[in-house]
Amino acid sequence: MSAKHHKVRVGISIGDFNGIGPEIIMKSLKDKAITEFFTPIIFGSGKLFTYQKNIFNLQHNFNYITEATQAVGDKINMVNLTKENVNVDLGKPTEESTKMAIDSLQAATEALMKGEIDVLVTAPINKDEMMKHGFAHAGHTGYLEEKFGKKGLMSLVTDDLKVAVSTHHIPIAQVAESISKEKIKKQIKMLNQCLIEDFQIPRPKIAVLGLNPHSGDGGVIGKEEIEIISPAIKELFDNGVLTFGPFPADSFFQPLKYKNFDAVLAMYHDQGLAPFKTLAYEEGVNYTAGLPFIRTSPDHGVAYDIAGQNIADETSFTEAIFTAIKIFKNRKEYNDLMTNRMQPRKNAAANGVDEDLPQEKHS
Repeated sequence: MSAKHHKVRVGISIGDFNGIGPEIIMKSLKDKAITEFFTPIIFGSGKLFTYQKNIFNLQHNFNYITEATQAVGDKINMVNLTKENVNVDLGKPTEESTKMAIDSLQAATEALMKGEIDVLVTAPINKDEMMKHGFAHAGHTGYLEEKFGKKGLMSLVTDDLKVAVSTHHIPIAQVAESISKEKIKKQIKMLNQCLIEDFQIPRPKIAVLGLNPHSGDGGVIGKEEIEIISPAIKELFDNGVLTFGPFPADSFFQPLKYKNFDAVLAMYHDQGLAPFKTLAYEEGVNYTAGLPFIRTSPDHGVAYDIAGQNIADETSFTEAIFTAIKIFKNRKEYNDLMTNRMQPRKNAAANGVDEDLPQEKHS
């Protein structure tokens, strides 16, 4: 089946259920026609979601299954991780909500790696609480990198704004020592390929932000731009990757500037995410670029302060679902195109023909 007509199987991990995770998941799936576009597969608890749907006056019917392979295409599927009662204490993390967040993520990731789901959309987690309970990573990205055996690139995306960060969940004091010319080159190459393959931008233009105020002001306020960032940009540009900068971060995110580029690489978490979240508001999507599998999430946290009040906005989670589907289809079409391009060359080589040379014409 072609990528265009394949109904994508969207795996969903529930995050901390004492936050807004179940609420935004169910609100994103409230339209009865939603299963015409994709097959939802939630990794959670039937009793938990039944309890929470009553709180929010939602009318969902779930198809309860024990593994993702049993999912039915025209239903909202629930992989029931437990049949036990679940103690809900909305507004604060508990040992039970943290353990289920870990179990849900692990089960969904395993299904993704086995090919039982096509993409993974993750609801917000409490990183600190999960680490207290044995989770070894400061977020989804590090966990997925370890599982997939490949480095990814934390990115926030909308249709017209895409921001990646060179360093993410580390203290500011460690940022300068965590960047290098080779690392930045690898990340820009990864971002460039992601824009081509996942977002169908054939010749991406990438802006790179400086680390220091005013991009170091010619070395007066730091030399990372001169010694690390600028040389990385120049080498890539000279090799055909349209990379520009480094730009001062304080003045870059003006419409007349950032809209001239297809993506931006920021040096650290808040440098990129603060302006992104201001501009994108509730439509932004967190996307881990560069991994062999597709994972997205909303660009907000667990929001304990509004949990259970039926006021959480599901827009970002809905966007995360449809962004994952779009990337899956784009990537499949790209891979099919590359395979088809290579096939004639293989056939020609098998027949002793060099397609790069002009062939003799016969009348």
